[in-house]
Amino acid sequence: RGYAINRLEKELGFARSYILKFKTITPSADKIQKIAEFLNVSTEYLMTGEEKTEDKKYYLNEETAHAAQEIFENKELKALFDVQRDMNPDDLKALHSMALALKRKERGDMDDTGC
Repeated sequence: RGYAINRLEKELGFARSYILKFKTITPSADKIQKIAEFLNVSTEYLMTGEEKTEDKKYYLNEETAHAAQEIFENKELKALFDVQRDMNPDDLKALHSMALALKRKERGDMDDTGC
């Protein structure tokens, strides 16, 4: 804790007495912004300890998120497997294709590729 106070004091120019009052006072908006930038967190996180829900993404890659959404929306596929959030988009697409092929095979809907 002392190290953080020293850094805020030296690097942002806040008086130690001002920093120690943070438990009982709310700093001004510009000071909150400076502290958030300094700590590389959002002002929301700094004030509440939580990020906004809409800022949280389950999938780190947009292509993966899109493919997962397609699977989720397909009633027959979404129950077949639980995808991982760090899965490579190409791997997820391959799983999606395999699941579709298995479903077609199960129904007897073979196409010219044998699937």
